[in-house]
Amino acid sequence: MNKTKRAIVIGGSLGGLFTGILLQSIGWEVHIYERSSHSLDSRGGGIVLQPEIIEAFERAGVAYEAPFGVVAHERFYLKQDGTIATNMPMRQTLTSWNLLYGTMRRHFPAEGYHQGKTLTEVIQDDEKVTAIFADGTYDTGDLLIGADGANSTVRKLLLPSYKPQYAGYVAYRGLVDERELDEETAAILTERFVFYQFPNSHILQYVIPGENESLIPGERRFNWVWYVNYDQTTELTAILTDKNGKRRDYSIPPGRIAPEVEQQMRLYANQVLAPPFQRLVAATKEPFVQAILDLVVPQMAFNRIALVGDAAFIPRPHTAAGVSKAAANAIALADALVNQNHDVNKALNEWESEQLRLGMYLWKAGKALGDRSQFMYGKERFGNPSTENAALR
Repeated sequence: MNKTKRAIVIGGSLGGLFTGILLQSIGWEVHIYERSSHSLDSRGGGIVLQPEIIEAFERAGVAYEAPFGVVAHERFYLKQDGTIATNMPMRQTLTSWNLLYGTMRRHFPAEGYHQGKTLTEVIQDDEKVTAIFADGTYDTGDLLIGADGANSTVRKLLLPSYKPQYAGYVAYRGLVDERELDEETAAILTERFVFYQFPNSHILQYVIPGENESLIPGERRFNWVWYVNYDQTTELTAILTDKNGKRRDYSIPPGRIAPEVEQQMRLYANQVLAPPFQRLVAATKEPFVQAILDLVVPQMAFNRIALVGDAAFIPRPHTAAGVSKAAANAIALADALVNQNHDVNKALNEWESEQLRLGMYLWKAGKALGDRSQFMYGKERFGNPSTENAALR
C-alpha cells in the first residue's frame, strides 16, 4: 500500500474485533465503534473453540496460551433418571465469550476502540465511505464493516426489508461457578459435553473458563443451554419482557428476566429435566434468555461496505459456528484485500460469493438440526397433552 488504508468497523463485540485485529495485521488503520457506553461482559457464556478462531488469532499475532479453554474429553447423553444412556469419546475445547473478548481487546489498540457511538447514517461514493453517529461526530475511511450483530444498523440501512425471524423457540442459559454445584452432579458434568434430549427440546452443558478468565479447576464455570418452544403470538412477548417491564428485541441479560418468567422456567425444569440438569438449573443464580433467530441476506458487499457475522447470516447455535463464522468472514476479507492489492471494490467482489455460500450452508445446517430437535412432535412444549401423546405414538 502506498498510503495506509482506514477501516471503520461498526460493532465492538467479537465479530468487530475479529475484523479489527485481522485488518490491522495486514497494515490497515482500524477504528471500531461500539454503541454500548459500558464494557461488554458475559454475552452468551460458553463457546465451542473452532479452528477458525485459533487461525484468526495466529494470523493477527494475538498472544494466547493453549488450550485456551477447558477440554472436554467425552460426550454423555443422559436418560430421564440421570444415568448415562450413551457415552462417546470426543475431545473438544470449550471457551467463553469473556475470554475471547478480553484477549482481543487487550491486543487491539485502546485508542482505536470507541464506545457510546450509535450509528445513524452511512454515506459512500467511489472513493470513500463515511459513518455518521448520533452525537454528531463522523468518521471517513476506505472501507466500512457492519459487524453490529442481529440488530445491525448497517444492515437496516442497506437492506431494510431483511430482519431476523423468530425460529419458534428460545434458549435459556446459565452459568454456575464450579464451587457452587454439589459434588455428585459435578462429577457427571465436569470436563464433559453432556446432553439430555426429550420430545421437542434438549439441554446441554460444558465447563468454561471462570471469572477473570480462570482455567484453574475449582474456579471455572458450568455453562448450560436449554432450548424451549414458545409460540410467537401468545407467549414470546412475556418471555422477552424484562423485570422492569421493558420489551427486549431478542434477549434478556443475566439478572433482568422477569421474576414470574424465571419462576415458570425453574418449575418447568423440575418437571421435565433429568436430575443432574435440574440441580444445575437450580444452582444458577441469574439465568438469561435469547430468542433463536433465522436471518439470511442476498448480499454482503455494497461498494465500500461489507456485512459480517450475525449482521449478515444468523446460524442457529446448534452448529456451534456463529463465532467461528465471524472469524472466517474476517480471515477471508483480509486475504481478499491482500490478493487485490488493497483495492476495496475488487476485494469485496472476490470475498462476497464464498461468504454467502458459507452463511447459507451454516443457516441450512442449523435449521435442520433445530427443527429436528424442537418440532419432531409438532410445535408444542413437552408437558402439554398433545405433545406427550405424540411422543408415545
